[in-house]
Amino acid sequence: MATLPQCKLDGTAQNIELLKALIQKDQDNSQKLAQEVKHHEDKLNYLNAHVNAIDESIHRLQGELKECYFSSMDNGNSSVSSVYTEKQMNDQVIQLEKTAAGIICEVKDRHGSMLSTLKCTKDVLGIVASLGKVCDQNLSRILSEYLGVETMLAIVCKTIDGVEALENYEKDGTVDMNAGLHGIAPTIGRMLNGRFLVYCLQNLRPFSGEILPDDPQKKLALMNPKLPNGKYPPGFLGFAVNMIYMDQQHLSCVTVDGRGLRETLFYSLFSRLQVYNTRSDMMDALPFISDGAISLDGGILKGSGLFCLGESSVLKIHCIRKGEQNLKSVIRST
Repeated sequence: MATLPQCKLDGTAQNIELLKALIQKDQDNSQKLAQEVKHHEDKLNYLNAHVNAIDESIHRLQGELKECYFSSMDNGNSSVSSVYTEKQMNDQVIQLEKTAAGIICEVKDRHGSMLSTLKCTKDVLGIVASLGKVCDQNLSRILSEYLGVETMLAIVCKTIDGVEALENYEKDGTVDMNAGLHGIAPTIGRMLNGRFLVYCLQNLRPFSGEILPDDPQKKLALMNPKLPNGKYPPGFLGFAVNMIYMDQQHLSCVTVDGRGLRETLFYSLFSRLQVYNTRSDMMDALPFISDGAISLDGGILKGSGLFCLGESSVLKIHCIRKGEQNLKSVIRST
């Protein structure tokens, strides 16, 4: 068998070693480049997270500024208007004859503290329409229309015992007209006919997330919708559940497990309902809406595919307004 000359073997070995060295150098350069890329990616992710945190803080501070604005207005002349609108709502409900809500409001109006001492009403917090306030007339109108009169007039009880005390039954299943609200009605010259809704806080599935830290209104820490560029959809004002203003007594723990009205009742009613400035804003944000949306100019989207079209209903029962200011003008100023 013929053999290669030694010089050729040495040259081939040198070429192989040179090729190995070049490959190793390329691998080292690639690894170094990959480390640099990862370093820049980590830095970019950190900066994006920082930008998002700043955006969230700005949005939260805007909400707090609006609250401070309306609180300062409430300390002035508008507090008179707030008291008036609450009394006006109560008077309108009382005029609804043969309704459970009308009986509750009239007993409260006539006898005050008696509502908390009577067996059938001592567990009653009030009706849905009376337990929260909003700071804008348009928001009040559209939220009321979104919920509907029947829900706005629903009675809210803390426990299932309170619900059971509202109505008793005969052995044949018919309603005992001498017990519960049916028994109270004749004492104030009223009658109670038909069905009525009652929310039991004890049995509502509460919000499972966190509460915003250091927030005086104990708002829910909901994830705001974001566009691919990280910005909020144009016209997005917030979540309805966090735009309800509650008095201190309703901010306190109202359930045995320490839950407040926002976590239970209002989250059950609104979930992650988004609020937009206009219908156009709402429609443009459809891909980012999961639990419905409303707009201040009358747009209503329930769920992800049910649109409410046509003329707005004229409802006599509205959410109580916290002052008479216009939300849109304040948003622009913040």
